[in-house]
Amino acid sequence: MRTVMEAILHRRAIRRFDTRQVEEGVLAQILEAGLYAPSAGGGQRPLFVVCQNRELNLLLGKNKRAHSQPRMAKGGQCVSKEQPSIADDPRLTDAFYGAPTVITLFGPRGFLFTPEDCAVAAENMMLAADALGVGSCYIGQGWTAFAGDAGQRVLQKWAIRPDYYAVMQLLLGYPREGDPHPALKPRKEGRVLRV
Repeated sequence: MRTVMEAILHRRAIRRFDTRQVEEGVLAQILEAGLYAPSAGGGQRPLFVVCQNRELNLLLGKNKRAHSQPRMAKGGQCVSKEQPSIADDPRLTDAFYGAPTVITLFGPRGFLFTPEDCAVAAENMMLAADALGVGSCYIGQGWTAFAGDAGQRVLQKWAIRPDYYAVMQLLLGYPREGDPHPALKPRKEGRVLRV
């Protein structure tokens, strides 16, 4: 397993996944990292819904793509040249990129720190995933996957509390064999100010 700093420096967004499912023991460690993430006031409010049903993940990924309005990348300002996102390539119809495991992070509506609590948990899980050899990708605006009748039926089936909403998704899977690990982008200067 990588050290924390090694995982921080190595982790990249992965959008091309092998079909192999994440092993249960590995997934349990990733989820544990999320459960131990900091949260506002120690409230531990985020809920993690783990879906490893390929057909359902594809349905929700396509639903999310259909209900998202990403500004398409223009003038060379793409999200990723190595592993294009739905904002880079309009031909991509699955906003979950075929990931075998999709974790939707839900949090309470109207709570001041819901997005932050979910983001911190997702970051913990992404670092744990990288340390364990699993690729990950953070997908914002989680609610768009549940737009329309199809999405609402899934929420009802999952018995999600009505006072909670989908903040984001975290995609997990092994990077596609033969794909190079995405390159590190040089760090921009002037981002640390000491006063």
